[in-house]
Parts: sequence; structure tokens; C-alpha cells
Amino acid sequence: MTQRPEGLSAYIAVTAAYWAFMLTDGALRMLVLLHFHTMGFTPVQLAYLFVLYEIAGIVTNLAAGWIAARFGLTSTLYAGLGLQVVALLAMTQLDPHWTVTASVSFVMMVQGASGVAKDLAKMSSKSSVKLLAPAEGGGLFRWVAVLTGSKNAVKGLGFLLGAAMLATLGFMAAILVMAAVLALILFAVILFMPAGLPKGRKGAKFSEILSKSANVNWLSAARVFLFGARDVWFVVGIPIYFYTVLSDGTDDGNRAAFFMIGTFMALWVILYGAVQAYAPKILRAADRTEGDLIRAARSWASALFCVPAALTLAILLSHGPETWLTTTLVAGLLIFGAIFAVNSSLHSYLILAFTRSERVTMDVGFYYMANATGRLIGTVLSGLTYQIGGLPLVLGTATVMVALAALTSGKLTDQTSEALT
Repeated sequence: MTQRPEGLSAYIAVTAAYWAFMLTDGALRMLVLLHFHTMGFTPVQLAYLFVLYEIAGIVTNLAAGWIAARFGLTSTLYAGLGLQVVALLAMTQLDPHWTVTASVSFVMMVQGASGVAKDLAKMSSKSSVKLLAPAEGGGLFRWVAVLTGSKNAVKGLGFLLGAAMLATLGFMAAILVMAAVLALILFAVILFMPAGLPKGRKGAKFSEILSKSANVNWLSAARVFLFGARDVWFVVGIPIYFYTVLSDGTDDGNRAAFFMIGTFMALWVILYGAVQAYAPKILRAADRTEGDLIRAARSWASALFCVPAALTLAILLSHGPETWLTTTLVAGLLIFGAIFAVNSSLHSYLILAFTRSERVTMDVGFYYMANATGRLIGTVLSGLTYQIGGLPLVLGTATVMVALAALTSGKLTDQTSEALT
């Protein structure tokens, strides 16, 4: 009988908790986006709803790395799940009679709390892989790819779930159902979490959160541009464009558009997650050195550039939202998702490869701070560019940001080779 790898039980428990969290995170995003769009919010106002969510991620990731190092990874994981339950319950207090300003401000604050929750859970889950994964046979890349890929597939299901629940249960009932289910999962995780994760060290200093590694810093910069390029079209631009094309303005038309938009967003994220999980095989990672994978990060970023560039050209050649353009956008964005997934999976592996076990939560927190910065930039630009210049400006901006991601990826160096020379 094959012996179970040490730490696998803790890895499974952490992954299950992360899945539950990301299901509600994806559903909440779709619920908020579509619900407030039907209330007449502009693209910029919709983008504002998610701004504090991303700002919270920047601050949280910096602090969470130190908190986990000081108090242990399970404490930050439980805090993330618990805070998400609180955020969901708070969202039910939204009053439809409030002014637009009051509604935007309230939802921004609740989304900010949800952003803190997400990054506490994410940092805890990703850091645990470095500590639990087997070192031999490319185990680190395999385990981080499975965690990241499955998480995104589950979040994709959350998009579909959110759209479906909005159409069938309504906004408030959907929020309450998610809060109840997540609270039960948190209780179960607390009861049954196995041993295997570190409890924290009292000597951890807050000043340690800033990395002195050039590779960690350049990879974090590449992450800013990579996720900015994704969210500049993903958050507001494409969903609202599809809503404009698919809905006739009636209640039935809205419900049908919700399902179709939710289905596309879900399929995109599920494809993204599946490719992420399969990335070690695509890259033949078990047979390649760290230096090979660094060079692959540069090549795959360059390949990604071609997709938004081609889509921008297609939009400029069109005469409005024609059928062929919508079909081209769907196909092109799915291709973007597959190539983006390989880039993202490479980054997730490299940050763990570059860091040391004794400061893994610090470096992972710093790296995901950069991730949140990119998402914040992309979120703001998504509403702003769509309102100013429509889809051509949205995807043109994405093209520029991918080019910057490729340039910063080119700054990564193979430190293992340098150490041998």
C-alpha cells in the first residue's frame, strides 16, 4: 500500500476550506455586479463597488504574512472564513431605498471586509503548500498547481451559482444561503483540522514583510501587470458588453442574460483553473530546472500579448456589437484564459521556489499584495476605460499591461545557476 505523503491530510483540509470560501467569493462578485447593473449603476460606479475589495487586499496581504508568521497559518485561515460570513450577513442590511451614494459607500465597505477575508484565506492556503508539499519529483509545482487550479475552477462555479441564485432566489435570499453554508463549513474545519501547519513564532518582526530578494520583487511587479491586464476587461467591461448584447431590457430578457453571462464567466474561470492544474504537465516541469521555468515565464507572457492585441484589432474593424465580433470575443477570451493560466501557474510556483521556508508567509504576503495592486488597477481601469472608450480602449489597455508583464518577467534570473558559477 502506498504511504500517504506527510502533510497531505492538512493540505486536503486547507484546500477544502479554500474551495468553500472561493465558491462564495465568486458568487458574491456576480451577484453584486449584475444586481447593481440592473439598478442603473454606471460602469464606473460598478467598478467603485470593488475598489475597496482590492485596496483591502493590498493592506491585508502585507499584514497577513506577519500575522501568520507570528500566530500560525490556521489562525489566519479561520479568520478569513469567519470574516466572509460576517461580510455576507452585513450585505443583507442593504436598503433599496438608500441613495446611490449611500448604496455605493455601503457595498464598498462590505466588499472591503470580503477582500480582507479573501486574502487572509488565500495567503494561508498558498503558504501552506510550501511547508507541506514533498520536495522531490516536482512535488511543489504539482501541489500548488492543484490548489490554485481547483480554487479557480470552484470560483468559476461560484460565478454561475451567483447568477443562477440571483435569477431564482433573488439578491437577499442568495446572500443568506451562502452565509449559512459557509458558517457550517468553518465550524467543520475548526473541529476536524489535522496537525501539520506551523503554530507561529514569537520573534517574527513586522519589518520582515518587505522582501530583499530581487526575484521576488521582479516577480511581484510582473504579477501587478498580469492581473491588471486580466481584470481590466474581466470586472466590468466584458460582462456589461455581453449584457448590452444579450438582454432586451425585460425581466425575462434580464434573467436569460444573467444565466448566459454567468455561464460564460464560469466557463472562463473553470477553464483557467483546469489549465492551471495541468500546467506542470504542459510545461514538463518535472524534467526542467528552475532556470528553464524562469525562461518559460518570459515566453508565455510574450505569447499572451498576442491575444488582446488581436481582439483589439477585431473590435476596431467591426461596426458595433455584431454577431461575428461577439463570437470572436468569446473564443479569443477563452484562448486568453488558457495562456493566462499557464502564466499564473508559473508565477505561483516561482514565488514559492524563490522564497525560504522561514519567511514563506512574508514573501507570499508581499507577492499577493502585488497581485491585489494589479487587480485594483485593473478594476478601476475596467470601469473607466469602458465608459470613456468602450471595448477598444478596454482591450487596448489590457494589451499594454501584458507587454509590461512580459518585460518585467524578463528581469528574473536563475539564482541556482549563479550560485554554481
